[in-house]
Amino acid sequence: MIRYYNGLLLTFQNGIKITNDEVWTNGELIEYVGPQRKTQMKFDREVNLHGNLLMPSFKDAHTHSAMTFLRSYADDLALDEWLNNRVFPMEAKLTPELVYYMTKIAIMEYLSSGITASFDMYFYNDAYVRANLDSGFRTVICSALNNFDDDPENVEKEYLKFNNLSSLVGYRLGIHAEYTTSIERMQYIKTLIDKYHDSFFTHCAETEKEVQECISRRGKSPVELFEDLGLFEYGGGIFHGVWLSENDIRILKSHNIYVVTNPASNLKLASGIAPICKLIEAGVPIAIGTDGAASNNALDMFREMYLTTALQKYLNKDASACDADEVLKMACIGGAKAMGLNDCVDIAVGQKADMIVLDMQCPNMQPIHNISKNIVYSGSKSNVYMTIVNGIIRYEKGQYFIGEAPESVFRNAQQLLQKTFK
Repeated sequence: MIRYYNGLLLTFQNGIKITNDEVWTNGELIEYVGPQRKTQMKFDREVNLHGNLLMPSFKDAHTHSAMTFLRSYADDLALDEWLNNRVFPMEAKLTPELVYYMTKIAIMEYLSSGITASFDMYFYNDAYVRANLDSGFRTVICSALNNFDDDPENVEKEYLKFNNLSSLVGYRLGIHAEYTTSIERMQYIKTLIDKYHDSFFTHCAETEKEVQECISRRGKSPVELFEDLGLFEYGGGIFHGVWLSENDIRILKSHNIYVVTNPASNLKLASGIAPICKLIEAGVPIAIGTDGAASNNALDMFREMYLTTALQKYLNKDASACDADEVLKMACIGGAKAMGLNDCVDIAVGQKADMIVLDMQCPNMQPIHNISKNIVYSGSKSNVYMTIVNGIIRYEKGQYFIGEAPESVFRNAQQLLQKTFK
């Protein structure tokens, strides 16, 4: 049992609420939220917050964790050249061991950014899951079925294996993208969606070229195609959602499909700006992701939140567009719900203890007129004081508690990279 007291508490019950309540966690669950009370209970640790802020953690709703191996390797290139000439050739050299250590590097970056869960789509899922479990980090895998997979039926095998492995691991059904996946393989995913009554996820409408080529091939947009195939029957989400028509938005709303926006990656690759305000107005739910470190290059939720709102103000020529409070909800609640982590949504009794402490005793967080606005507009990774995953403190004051010293992770990763990039 751990007690967090003498601080500020931010929750999302009936809007954003700031109180002086304390929080007790018991194992992976939150057991008490409320005013200080007299108790004879003996705690394993009592954390004096000293006026700092305890709040729900961020969830990275779209990423490719092990792509840290390509950070700053293929920058300042046109998208086609970046993908076909630099990324794909190096990904062909990936090994499970490299995925393991590069995932651990990503996890450390997530923790220092206040992120406690990632929605990941990449290669060598066994090695990827081992890195997360060894680090005590929460993850949900999205299958990335495409035309290059030797055994499409491996998706169902992984679905059953990883959804029954650990409370820290989940698995959702999906394809890589329309342009890499045949209709036959999409129809196979549909059989799994029907069999397990589960949601569907994919890269979608990231670039204008992608959408135009789909219309040329299929006579409809990717969103329209997915609806026609019945892939949205049980909900789900699309990653990026930059180039969406009015009919696409209507379809997304009708099936309660999340749009996971990735503003930094889309800007850096010159893909465009997602119409977040239009989606909000239409009632489409939104979450936020970083995408991978090959295209971002940081895994930093503070930067994503700021860009999400600032770009909408620019796009709509309206400084009041995309309120910071709504963006904070996207990063915390939206991400959790998009990933199916409905027990990691807020700080409340019975929820999983996935929380962060932000240091308010910093110049960029002072004075305190409005805490939620401070977090989105002036907050940064430097304010993350503590990150708690599943009730266990995994990051505190610059120290990582992930089962292995950072120096060891960096050394092993660098040695493997030297072999890979020969």
